[in-house]
Amino acid sequence: MINIEQANQNAVERMTSARPILKGVAPAREVIPGMRDNLLLHAGPPIAWNQASGPMKGAIIGALIFEGSASDEATAEAMIKAGEIDLEPCHEHDSVGPMAGVTSPSMQVYVVENVTHGNVAFCNLNEGYGKVLRYGAFSEEVIAKLRWMNDVLGPALAEALALSDGGLDMRALLSESLHMGDEGHNRNKAGSLLFTTRLASNIARAVDDSETEAEILQFLGDNALTVLNPVMAACKAMADAGHGIEGSTVMTAMARNGTELGIRVSGLGDQWFTGPAQVPDGLYFPGFTSEDANPDIGDSTITETAGIGAFAMAAAPAIVSFVSGTPQDALNATLEMYEITVAEHPYFTIPVLDFRGTPVGVDIRQIIELGIRPRINTGIAHREAGIGQVGAGLALPPMAVFEQALLAFAETYLS
Repeated sequence: MINIEQANQNAVERMTSARPILKGVAPAREVIPGMRDNLLLHAGPPIAWNQASGPMKGAIIGALIFEGSASDEATAEAMIKAGEIDLEPCHEHDSVGPMAGVTSPSMQVYVVENVTHGNVAFCNLNEGYGKVLRYGAFSEEVIAKLRWMNDVLGPALAEALALSDGGLDMRALLSESLHMGDEGHNRNKAGSLLFTTRLASNIARAVDDSETEAEILQFLGDNALTVLNPVMAACKAMADAGHGIEGSTVMTAMARNGTELGIRVSGLGDQWFTGPAQVPDGLYFPGFTSEDANPDIGDSTITETAGIGAFAMAAAPAIVSFVSGTPQDALNATLEMYEITVAEHPYFTIPVLDFRGTPVGVDIRQIIELGIRPRINTGIAHREAGIGQVGAGLALPPMAVFEQALLAFAETYLS
C-alpha cells in the first residue's frame, strides 16, 4: 500500500538536500540532452505554433534568425509551418527559460549540477531589460546583443567558472540573497550583485583586454536580473531531484507558455496537467493597461516550485512596490503558502519570521482540500511580439490543473 506522507517526505528531502553548483557555460547543442539542429526549446507545457501567443511567436522567429536558419520573419514562419522546426518544452530537456524561454542549439547556457544527487539543469543567459528575445523582440539590435552574449559574454563566463574552485554554490548564494531582501524571482538585486562580485576577479583573469572586461562587468552589474537565469537552473536541479518518487503528490514543475499553465507531479511521471494561463494582476508601466497584457508566460515559476519567489515574499518587502501590495501582504503570502506545503526549507530562511525556513514542497491534495493555490510573482509581457515588459504583478494557476492531477493520481494509485 502506498504511504503518501512518507513519499512526500522523501520527495521534499531530496529537493531540499540538493546542492546546485554552477559549473560552467556551454553551447546548448553540446550539453542539453536531446538538443538538435532543428529543435527550439520553449517555456511551459507543449504548444503548437498556431496556439502560441505573440511573445512566444516573436521569440521563435528571432531564434531562427539568430541561428542563421531564416533571413527574416516571413522565412522563419514558412519554415515552422512547413514542419522543418520542432518545438519542445525546456522542461522536457532538463532545462528552463524565462518568459518565452526560447533556447536554440547555438545559444550559450548555464550548466548547473546538483552535486548531492548528480542531476544537471540548464538555462540560457539573461539579456537584461528593454527589447529582448524573451519578450518576443527580434529586431537587429536584439540579434546583435544575442551574438555579443554568445561570442563574448558566454565564453568569458565559462572561463571564469573554469578558474573558480569547483564552481559557484547557488544554494549558498540564494540563502544569502534572501537575507539581503531578495525573494529570488522578481527581485534579484542582491543576488545579481553577489553573482557579479564572486566572478569579477576570474573574469578579469579570463579576458585579455580591459575594454572587453569593463563591458562584461558593466553588463552584469547593470542588470538586476543577471542571476535569475542561473537561479532558475538551480531551482530546476532541486525540483528534479524530488521528481519521480512513487506515490508522491508533491508538485515538481509549474510553467507557462503564454497560452496555458502546466504542472507536473512527482509521482505521476512526465504527464502535464494544463489549463488556461491567467493575465497577472499587477502594476503597469506608464501608457499600458491590462488590455495590453499577455497571459502569464515563462518557466520562472520553478522558483516558487523550489520554495522561493512568491513563497519567500516575506523576505523581500520591497518587492511589493513593484508587484502591488503592502509589506503585510508580503508576509501574508508566505504564511499562506505554509498551508499547502510539506516542509520548511532548511537552507532558505526568512529573518522577519525568526529565520523560519521558506515553505517548500506543494502538496496538490492540500490545494484541493483548502482551496489555496500557489502564488506566483511574475513579470507581465505585452501581448504583441517585440514590445517587451509592460508591468509586474501576481498570478494564480487555474484550479483545474490540480483537480486533473489529483484525479490522475487516484486512477494511478488508488483504483
